[in-house]
Amino acid sequence: MTSPTTPPDDTPQVLLFTDGACKGNPGVGGWAYILRHVATGQEREDSGGLAVTTNNQMELQAVIEGLQALSRPVAVEVITDSQYVAKGCTEWMIGWKRNGWKRKVKGQLKPVKNEEQWKALDALLNKHRVKLTWVRGHDGHPENERCDELAVAAAEALR
Repeated sequence: MTSPTTPPDDTPQVLLFTDGACKGNPGVGGWAYILRHVATGQEREDSGGLAVTTNNQMELQAVIEGLQALSRPVAVEVITDSQYVAKGCTEWMIGWKRNGWKRKVKGQLKPVKNEEQWKALDALLNKHRVKLTWVRGHDGHPENERCDELAVAAAEALR
């Protein structure tokens, strides 16, 4: 998850908190992120949504949008409550790429769900030095709770 343009060490310069929400699955959904510059404490929040989507798509979109908001390559810690995103980035993606963006299902290769989003996320992960951290959702983590609030509001705004 590094490229020649990324910072030389793993010390996070930016924290990226993310969450996705969906009312129905599929249904109306929202994504949100908080970007925090570690040295200055400066923060930026953003959110959005889609009328017809899935929870996993919104979890992915939150990370994609947050990484796209970074203006240059940085060391970034992504904090997510989505095991789908966390395991996808740290465990599954290597195999998917090796298999032409396919996953094994009962011994057969099938297309990866949300392939376009995973490919977009892969490209963004390669621009930065990324550490992924999973946190339990709805467990009092202040930034995770705030992202959930923003994502739910973005979804509600589309109803």
